Amino acid sequence: MGKRILLFVLTNILVITTITIVATVLSLLGVNLNYTTGGMINYGALFLFSAIIGFSGALISLAMSRLMAKQMMGVRVIDPDHATGAERELVEKVHRLARNAGLMHMPEVGIYQSGEVNAFATGPTKKRSLVAVSTGLLSSMDEAAVEGVLAHEVAHIANGDMVTMTLLQGVVNTFVVFFARIAAFIASRFIQNDGLRMVVHFCAIIVFQILFSILGSIVVMSFSRYREYRADEGGADLAGKDKMAHALRSLRAHVNKVDDSQASLQTLKINNKSSVAMLFSSHPPLEERIRRLEAR
Repeated sequence: MGKRILLFVLTNILVITTITIVATVLSLLGVNLNYTTGGMINYGALFLFSAIIGFSGALISLAMSRLMAKQMMGVRVIDPDHATGAERELVEKVHRLARNAGLMHMPEVGIYQSGEVNAFATGPTKKRSLVAVSTGLLSSMDEAAVEGVLAHEVAHIANGDMVTMTLLQGVVNTFVVFFARIAAFIASRFIQNDGLRMVVHFCAIIVFQILFSILGSIVVMSFSRYREYRADEGGADLAGKDKMAHALRSLRAHVNKVDDSQASLQTLKINNKSSVAMLFSSHPPLEERIRRLEAR
C-alpha cells in the first residue's frame, strides 16, 4: 500500500528535477525564462514559473502512475474475459465492489509476485484505475480479509484520492521550486566570479529543490495518512465494518510475525516507529486505524 505513494513521490521529484534542468539549460541558451530584473528577483514572475513547473511535475507523475506501478511492481493485469478460477473470482469481487461504490468504469485488476502482504490502487482517473494485489496477500489472508483489503483500495479510487494527492503535490511543488530558487539566488550572491556564480546557482537550485522536496513530502505523507482513515471508512461501507476490521487485524497479525531485521522492507510495518519516522510514513499505525474504525 505504501509503495504506491512512494512511487508517486519519487517519480514526482525526478520529474520536477528533470523539468528544472531543462528549464535552466533553456535559460542559459537564451530562452527567456528569467524571473530576475536588475539583479533582483521578480517574485510574481518566479511564483508563476514555480507553479507551472510544480503542477507540470505533479500532473506528469499522475499520468505515469499506472504505467510506473505496473512496470516497477511487475503487475500482471488479468483479462476479465478470459480469467478462470481464483483469478476470475478476484476480478468479479473487485468489480462488484466498484459497482457498489458507484464507479462507472471498472478498474483493471492485477497480481504481482511478492511475499509481502500488500495491495494498492492507482491510476490517473477513475476511468483508468488499477487495483493490484500481491501473491503473498492472496496466499496469507482468508476470503473475508481479502475482501476488506479490496474494498479499502476501491474506496481510494471512489474517493478520487490520486487526483487529490496530485493537486496537493502540485501546491507543494510550487513552493519547493519557489523557495529553492530564492535560496539558490542568495547562495550565488556570495560568488564574485560571474561564470562560477552561474554554476553555483544551477547546482544550488537542484540541491535545494531536492532538500525542500523531502521536507515537502512531510505534508504529502500527512495527507496520505488521513486518506487511509477515509479509505478504511469507505471499505467498511462497501464490504461491511466487520470485514474491514478483520482485514486490518489480519494485516497487524502478519506484521507482528515479521522479523525485525526485515521490518524496513515491509510497507505495512508501520508500528513502533519513532515520531520522526512517522512524519514520513504514508500509513498511520494499524492499531490506530482499528481503533478509529471500531469507534465509528
